[in-house]
Amino acid sequence: MNIEEVRDYCLSLENSEECMPFGNDNVVFKVDGKMFVLLSLEAPFWLNVKCDPEKAIELRDHYSEVLPGYHMNKRHWNTLDLEGRLSSSFIRQQIENSYNLVRKKKR
Repeated sequence: MNIEEVRDYCLSLENSEECMPFGNDNVVFKVDGKMFVLLSLEAPFWLNVKCDPEKAIELRDHYSEVLPGYHMNKRHWNTLDLEGRLSSSFIRQQIENSYNLVRKKKR
């Protein structure tokens, strides 16, 4: 999945919006004013997604392309290497899980 596909998918989720609060090399996707994805715009391409803490560890153990969240709370965020072998469906699932976690917390 490339960065344009990630962007399109994030923006397809209800009430999502994008902004660039950390400069021109990252884009943030938010729902209800809260971040659910941080996407790098410079190589190597990666994205951060929020994750259930137990599931986050499980994913890191299973996939070499899933790492503790870069510049994030490592208990609640994972970094996905977009230049690795992660499938598009896996990446979309992680984005959707992150979106749902953030949205649920708001309610």
